[in-house]
Amino acid sequence: MPSIETLLAFTAATFVMLIVPGPVVLYVSTRSATQGFRAGLVSVCGVHTATLVQVAAAAFGVSAILAASAVAFSVVKLAGAAYLVFLGVQALRGARRGAGEAVALPPRPGHRLYLDGFLVNLLNPKSTVFFLAYFPQFVTPGSHALGQTLFLGALVVLYGTISDSVYAGLSARVGHVVRGRARARRAGQAAEGVTLVGLGVALAARR
Repeated sequence: MPSIETLLAFTAATFVMLIVPGPVVLYVSTRSATQGFRAGLVSVCGVHTATLVQVAAAAFGVSAILAASAVAFSVVKLAGAAYLVFLGVQALRGARRGAGEAVALPPRPGHRLYLDGFLVNLLNPKSTVFFLAYFPQFVTPGSHALGQTLFLGALVVLYGTISDSVYAGLSARVGHVVRGRARARRAGQAAEGVTLVGLGVALAARR
């Protein structure tokens, strides 16, 4: 287990990284704003289940293969970008279909929200490769490095779940007004679609 000093430094660095809004925060926030806090929490669970997979990949060296292969990295990146664009287009189509409706459109089922969050994060190779470079800075060489990496990864999942859940709660409160009015709800769903498409395009363009 890392020393107390290392854990404090790791915790401080990780929280600074997490509180700065990035693609995951934007994704969770748009889901929460348009579908409510429960949808946001389910999305957070999906996102950080994928984080567990990424942590394991970094700990057992799978991420190194991804980092070393430009082709593999590009395939995963483009798959993730395409999935975000797909989700965005679905949201835009839903807003368009709801243009003549007086009642709320049915929310996305919980299992779909979970799977969406899981795939959105899993198919972001930047996160996977980031952990490969991040954890060694806080691991004591030659002293159960694998166990230390997995422990630090568990902390990342814990901290990320807390941080993203706070964003989900705040976004749900803001979105409450939007969800209560048909026109505003459709506008919010359209904004969600534009945001998701934008995240997909940004991911595809990122090197």
